[in-house]
Amino acid sequence: MRKFLSAWMLPIAIVLGISLYLLYHYSPGLHPWGGPLHVAASEGQRLVIALLLFFQFVKLSPHDIQLRKWHWGALLLQVSAFLLLAAAVAFTAPGAGRMLLECAMLCMICPTAAAAGVITDRLGGDLAGTVSYLVVINVAATFLIPLVIPMVNPSSTLGFWAYVGHIALKVFPILILPGLLAWLIRYTTHKLQRRLVRWASHSFYVWGVGLTLAMVLSTRALVLSHLGPAAVAGIVLVSAFCCFLQFFAGRWLGRSARRKEGAPGKDQAKADSITAGQTLGQKNTGFLIWLGYNYMTPVTSVAGGLYAIWQNLFNSWELYQKEHGK
Repeated sequence: MRKFLSAWMLPIAIVLGISLYLLYHYSPGLHPWGGPLHVAASEGQRLVIALLLFFQFVKLSPHDIQLRKWHWGALLLQVSAFLLLAAAVAFTAPGAGRMLLECAMLCMICPTAAAAGVITDRLGGDLAGTVSYLVVINVAATFLIPLVIPMVNPSSTLGFWAYVGHIALKVFPILILPGLLAWLIRYTTHKLQRRLVRWASHSFYVWGVGLTLAMVLSTRALVLSHLGPAAVAGIVLVSAFCCFLQFFAGRWLGRSARRKEGAPGKDQAKADSITAGQTLGQKNTGFLIWLGYNYMTPVTSVAGGLYAIWQNLFNSWELYQKEHGK
């Protein structure tokens, strides 16, 4: 059973999440429970993210959290793409083209997913490198997004610090608290910390639960958007392009940075490539959906749902390649 779940966790979680929401949507008897079910899925996903980060921090020392050379390239790519797309949005009239630019803008600035470390570790990458960049990009996004949103969405009435507060309350409780708790355990109860490190090997299955909940929320965003086929097709293409661009750009950045440090061993170069690819390409799509729905054109939240599908299909392919030694 463990071998079966290891091989098929991603497609099972994707299909299960989509099916659960469609079951609710087409079952009128369940509709009165819509509010509680949505809250349960949303808050349950946040709990899973915090748990995944906790298990990753348990395996790391604070000294492991440090910047690598490829982090700067990844940060430059995300920030510059976000600012360029935001400028294009600001000078584009309302319509389908502007909506697609907004989708691309959000896909590019969206922070790294907590689950990225799980897949990175499983593929043979550097867990510390992933977690380090996760912290960096979340801090950058928390302060950069509030600066840019009022320029592209002038109807927003919140001030800069109000935006920062809203985003920080969404991000930091599930980013900072797991790390602090994990390191408190590390330096006070070594026996428990060693036991938790052993349990951390099961975080892949916790991630499967989180992915199922993410797909419930993603399907909900798509169904409730009531978009026409042409608009959906446009967002499908934009989200797919942004997803694969960042996965492959990350892999290139990882290899390039390692070459500049000297002649790398084949295994180390591959590990850096995997780490940077996963870190840049795998996004916190729950945050993307929330950001689009609350602060941008609401239909842009659909991009987060579709991005979640693309990134997990890519992860499925990567894990298949790893399992079959390719």
